[in-house]
Amino acid sequence: MRTQVGILGAGPAGLLLSHLLHLEGIDSVVLESRSRQEIEATIRAGVLEQGTVDLLKATGVGERMEREGFLHNGIYLRFGGRSHRIDFPSLTGGRAIMVYAQHEVIKDLVAARVAAGGRIVFEVKDAAVYDLDTREPKIRFHHDGTLSELACDFIAGCDGFHGITRPSIPSRMRSEFTRLYPFGWFGILVEAPASTDELIYAHHERGFALVSTRSPQIQRLYLQCDPNDDVKNWPDSRIWEELHARLETTEGWRLAEGRIFQKGIIAMRSFVVEPMRYGRLFLAGDAAHIVPPTGAKGLNLAAADVRVLSQALAAFYARGDEQALKDYSATALRRVWRAEHFSSWMTSMLHRFHDETTFHHRLQLAELEYVVTSRAKAVTLAENYVGLPLA
Repeated sequence: MRTQVGILGAGPAGLLLSHLLHLEGIDSVVLESRSRQEIEATIRAGVLEQGTVDLLKATGVGERMEREGFLHNGIYLRFGGRSHRIDFPSLTGGRAIMVYAQHEVIKDLVAARVAAGGRIVFEVKDAAVYDLDTREPKIRFHHDGTLSELACDFIAGCDGFHGITRPSIPSRMRSEFTRLYPFGWFGILVEAPASTDELIYAHHERGFALVSTRSPQIQRLYLQCDPNDDVKNWPDSRIWEELHARLETTEGWRLAEGRIFQKGIIAMRSFVVEPMRYGRLFLAGDAAHIVPPTGAKGLNLAAADVRVLSQALAAFYARGDEQALKDYSATALRRVWRAEHFSSWMTSMLHRFHDETTFHHRLQLAELEYVVTSRAKAVTLAENYVGLPLA
């Protein structure tokens, strides 16, 4: 097999990259270890920045998102028993966000690639990359019991944090930056009507809580927990008690309960690898960086990465210009570190730390009060949350 760009990973980064390359007349093959059914059924958060929404619409894969997604013009910060709305359009010149789950984005991208005759090979095994520092890097893998080799001009590592591409870069050629947080999120999916028209970020003495939505009938709720806790320690009654306590207000707001049909605990970390390129291997999305979900940046960073990478590859194939490929890592990392800072700031402001003093807690409350009373501070939150321009 041969292609111009071999892509490892059929998540948002890999599929969107393949789609963008197709629009530029560049051939690609996407290799994925999971089945199509699995990637389309894995329910993940999906807060889309304005730039991500615009990119999906402009490239012809935004029709269902526009029809079924939830346009949100703000978020609520809740502390001290009161809610305070951050109005995005008035603070950012009309920009907003779209709540549209990641697996729905994946469905749309898979459908677009299949309709265009794109090659996506699902359920590959034992993938490995070779000759990364040559002009013809290769991917070897097993599929349907057969060993295959894919020769490429370039390889895009879009295979996530636990993928094989980043570790394939010699350790002496990469630097990794990590922060592990001393808490996690206990997440549930609930069959219930929406309790709010926009996301609620709650700071409480007992810990953080978040109210989000997946559909008019399905809600996504999170609460801060010990990352090493066991789901079995959280019966439904305890979950509802904790959520009510952390989300209650003096304004009479009530959380709608329903049947909990999914529970899980996710760890919280920040991670960046530098550079995001080695030879003819380019990393994008979670393969290169992880952000805590508080800032809603994961999928959006992946979209920004592959937009930059697709444009660089288009310049190479159209004019033989390699400068944008040489600049790819530095260009992508500027946005990555801005998002890392914003996500860390939101996380630190809204969560309780097990080793914090009452002094630190008072500082958090003072900062939250400043965010909701100072236009300048509110603009900082809003313009980062809706996303900086992709240019």
